[in-house]
This record gives sequence, C-alpha cells and structure tokens, in this order.
Amino acid sequence: MASSPLRALTLRQLQFFSVLVEEGHFGRAARRLAITQPALSNAIKQMEKLLGTELLTRSTHRLELTPVGAEVLARTDFLVNAFDVALRDIESTVQRGRAFVRVGVIPSASARVMAAASEFLQGGGREVEIAWHDAPSTDLLAELRGGQLDMAIAAITEPPGGLTCVDLFRDPLVLVVRRDHALAAAEDTSWEAIGKERLVLFESGSMPALGNPARAQFEQGPEPYRVSYSETLYALVRSGQALGLMPRLYTSSLRDPELVVLPLLKPRIERRVVLAYLPGPMRNVAAQELIAFLRERLPQAGEVAVRRVAAKGARSRR
Repeated sequence: MASSPLRALTLRQLQFFSVLVEEGHFGRAARRLAITQPALSNAIKQMEKLLGTELLTRSTHRLELTPVGAEVLARTDFLVNAFDVALRDIESTVQRGRAFVRVGVIPSASARVMAAASEFLQGGGREVEIAWHDAPSTDLLAELRGGQLDMAIAAITEPPGGLTCVDLFRDPLVLVVRRDHALAAAEDTSWEAIGKERLVLFESGSMPALGNPARAQFEQGPEPYRVSYSETLYALVRSGQALGLMPRLYTSSLRDPELVVLPLLKPRIERRVVLAYLPGPMRNVAAQELIAFLRERLPQAGEVAVRRVAAKGARSRR
C-alpha cells in the first residue's frame, strides 16, 4: 500500500510530469499545458518532495530523467493514458449508449479474430462498439502496456513481461514456391530440401527469431531477402528469385494459381498466437466478456482453419 505522502500525488501533477518529459523543456511544456512556467516548476518540485527523490536533472539546455524518474515515468504514462482513455470511453458510452472496447490485432490474424468478434456482437443483445487497431505484435504489446488497448491478439516467441497471455493457437512456418518448382509436387517439404536456395522472409515481427536459427542449423545459402509486405514476398517468389518463408496465417487469403503453399517440417517451427491483456481489473464489463468469448472461440476457429488450409492445398496440387 502506498505511503501517506504518495497518496497526496494528483493526476494533474502526473500529467505535468509526462508532458514535461515529452517536450524536454519547461517553457514548451508550460505553453502546451496552458500554465505558467513557475507553476509547472513548482508542481514538479512538489512531486519530487512527495517522492523523496529527484526525478529530473536540470541544465541550461536540456532535462534528463534520473533512473528513478524513468521508472516513475513509465507508470505515470500508463496512468495518464488510462485516464484519458477512460474519459473517452465514458463520453462514448454517454453519447452513443454503448460500451467501447479497443482491440489490437496482428494483420495476419485479423480475418479470424474479426469473424469471432462479429459472433460476439450478434449474440446476447450486447450494445458494444469495438475500435480496431492493426499493427505488428511489438507495437500492440507496447500500446497494451501503455493503456491504449484493452486487449491484443499478437504473435510471440517468448512470454512478454507484465502481461497476461492466453495461448490461442500455433501458427507454423510454411514455404511458398512457384507451381513449376521441383518442390511443388510434394505434399510437404523440409528445411534440408530447401538446400542452398535463396529465401525471402519478413524483416520484422517474429520471423527473424523463428527463421534464422533453422537456417543456421541447415547451413543454408545466400542471405535471404527481407521485406515488409506479403505482396513483395509473393512477387519475388513468382519471379523465381526466391522461395517464400512465412507464417501460415498469411497465406489464408492467397489465391494465386502460380504459387503453392507447402507445410515445412523437420523441424516444424511455430509461433504462438496469444490473447494478451493487462492483469487486474478491466476498464469495463464488455471488455471482460469479449476476452472470455475470444478465449473460447478462437482456438476452435484455429483448428477449423488448419483443416481447411490443408484440404485446399491438396485440391490445388491435384
């Protein structure tokens, strides 16, 4: 439990501290906050007095956080963001008469997640509005920690600290090849079969952590092309310049007669797709209900999707 002096800290002081660090200058921060510079300086001094330690080191030209100040800032930003988001939620609820939930999702899982969310919205007569945000997993988890999201569906290789994560399903790596490639006639392929051929894979997200160790194990050839978007990856495969290495979820919407998707085995390498949220109480009941629904529904949807992909791939090879 916080001591008595700490309980005297106000949200306004925390907002002042957050803006000051963001601006890096008392004058600019004071103008943004529409207060005088002495008033801002006094508010920060009061914070430091209540905490019993310096938060900032001041010089003529710049401000720097002390180590304690950096720790305080992380928690301050969370509280300030959570307060701002809560106010917007209240405003939305009052104006629209419905709850408001913010959900982050990696693009490759968006079709599956949004289909499940649609079932949630249609059932039980719920008055809920969902705000969607798609981004890479690292961005989503950072926004979740910062209070901008209620939950996130993300892909991970290691458990992220400070968050509750529920495993939904596994997303294995697959190989995308041209239909006239020698490997295309097989039901599946292996890392060894790739040999010295050049690969193309995503430069960010989970791919470096997933693909690089396997490449090193099998002493594979040229440094792979690294791209940001699936269309660029498919274009390199179509042109015969590389074989595509990617998580299977990305290929669920691939409808290209020139390309074949092959399960990649020996070893089978997977990323974990999880439902992540902050531990502790939710901002609203609707967020709690949606989390409970997605925890139950998405693993089932994942199993169905795996079978469909396999069946579709078999028909295309025939």
